[in-house]
Amino acid sequence: MKKTSLIAAAAGALLALSANAAMAFELGIVAFQMSSETHARVANAAAEAAKAKGWNVTLLNSEGALPKHAEQLDALIARKVDAIVIAMGKPVEADAQLEAASKAGVPVITVMAGTSPHTLMDVQVNEYKVGADAALYLLGQLGYRGNVLTQRFEGNVGTRIRGKVLDVVLSENTAVKEIGKHSMARTQSWRDDVRNGMQALLLKNQGQINGIWASFDGQAYIIDDLMQAQGLKKGDIVLVSIDGGPETYRRIADPESMLMATVAIPFEGMGRSAVEAIDTIVVKKQPKDTVTAGPYLFTDATLVDATNVKEFIK
Repeated sequence: MKKTSLIAAAAGALLALSANAAMAFELGIVAFQMSSETHARVANAAAEAAKAKGWNVTLLNSEGALPKHAEQLDALIARKVDAIVIAMGKPVEADAQLEAASKAGVPVITVMAGTSPHTLMDVQVNEYKVGADAALYLLGQLGYRGNVLTQRFEGNVGTRIRGKVLDVVLSENTAVKEIGKHSMARTQSWRDDVRNGMQALLLKNQGQINGIWASFDGQAYIIDDLMQAQGLKKGDIVLVSIDGGPETYRRIADPESMLMATVAIPFEGMGRSAVEAIDTIVVKKQPKDTVTAGPYLFTDATLVDATNVKEFIK
C-alpha cells in the first residue's frame, strides 16, 4: 500500500512538472545578425533573462538576410509563441510580419530597431544625443579644426541618425572638413566592406587626416587595426565611435590602440528591459503606460574615454 502511494505521488509530481512545462511562457527572440557583437549582446541577454523567469526561449539568427528574417518571424507567429523580441530588426521591411503578429495576438518588442504601429515599443537610447556626444567629443579633441574621415552605415536607423547628427555638427563648425567617407553597404560581409573602403581612404588621404568617426565600434576595430598596421600611434589620429563593450574598453585603455572614445550603449540592459516589459504587460497584464507612455523605452548611454574607462573594465 505504501509503495503504491509513493508511486502515485511520483506520478503526480511528474504530471505537475509536465503541465508546468506545457504552460511555460514561450518567447521567440530574433537577432538580425548575430555576427554583430551588439545584436548578440541584446539577444543573449534577453534569452538569459527569460530563462531566469522559467520561460521557454527560441533564439534565432537572421544572419543579416531580410528573407530569412521574414521567414523566422512567420515561423514564430505560426507557432503561436506568447511574445517576440527582435534585436536590431527592420520594422519597415518586416511590416507585413509585424502586422501579422499583431493580428494573431503575438506582442512584439523591438530593441534598437525603430518603432512600428504593430509593436508594443522599441527599447532605445536617444540616438540624437548619442550622435551629438560622439561628434562633439571628436571635434573637441581636434580643437574644432582639421580633416576627418567618416565610416557610416545607412542600413540601420540608429547609425543613420548618428551620421545625420554628425552632419549637422559639421555644418555649424566649418573649420572641420570631411575629406572622405565610406558607407557600409553589405551587411553579411560588412567587415570586408569596411576594411576595403577605409583602407582606400586612408591611403588616398595619408598625412591629411586628423580624426575618424565610425558609426559603431565594430567598424572602429577594423580602422584601428589598419592604422596600427601603418605604424600610427594613439593620438596621431583621433578615432571615435559608438556602442561600448569589453573589446572597446580594452582598446581605449591600450596605449597601442588608436581608439580614443566611445559612447557606451547598455545593450545587455536593453535586452533585459525588453523581457521585463513583456513580463509586466503580457504576463502580469499591467497597462503599457506603466512601462512607457510612448512608442520608445529610453535608456541612458555614457561617453567612455581614458578618463573613466577603468570603471568599465571588469
